[in-house]
Amino acid sequence: MRILVTGANRGIGAALVAVAADRAGTRRLPRRVRGRGGDVTFDVTDRAALARAAAEVGPLDALINNAGVIGPDRQSTLDMDFGGFRRTLEVNALGPLAVAQAFLPNLRAGRAPRILSISSQMAWMAYAKSDRIAYCASKAAFNKVMQGLATDLAGEGIAVALVDPGWVRTDMGGRRGR
Repeated sequence: MRILVTGANRGIGAALVAVAADRAGTRRLPRRVRGRGGDVTFDVTDRAALARAAAEVGPLDALINNAGVIGPDRQSTLDMDFGGFRRTLEVNALGPLAVAQAFLPNLRAGRAPRILSISSQMAWMAYAKSDRIAYCASKAAFNKVMQGLATDLAGEGIAVALVDPGWVRTDMGGRRGR
């Protein structure tokens, strides 16, 4: 099975790659998808880099949209770093859509292709806190974008699902996560 995991250099993405390596029965699996020219790396907000990476990678069976940022230090409604908010939206909401569009031909060439997207409980309307507004808003937008993508790809048999892993102990999630 060929899987592309974005944000595989640390945290949840690195753990997903490690689990995939264990299930594949190998002790070593690259953290990035290997293309014809070597490891494939890209910034999810760089459309030209995404196109080059997609050209390097063959058929994919799964895309896991995991790359994300927590956002700027100042992200309350009363004190917002608007540039940081914009960047958070670009990475967390627009980036996954750009990745899905770029790698859609690769997925269409795969066996039973699917897209799994890592979300957050902080995107829920019931999360009634005013902390990390840029992150919360970007994940809510991400959820809606993935819902639209699921609707548009359903006729092709490409499943798109959202997963909320809960609060995870990572560099981004902090020490209090599970």
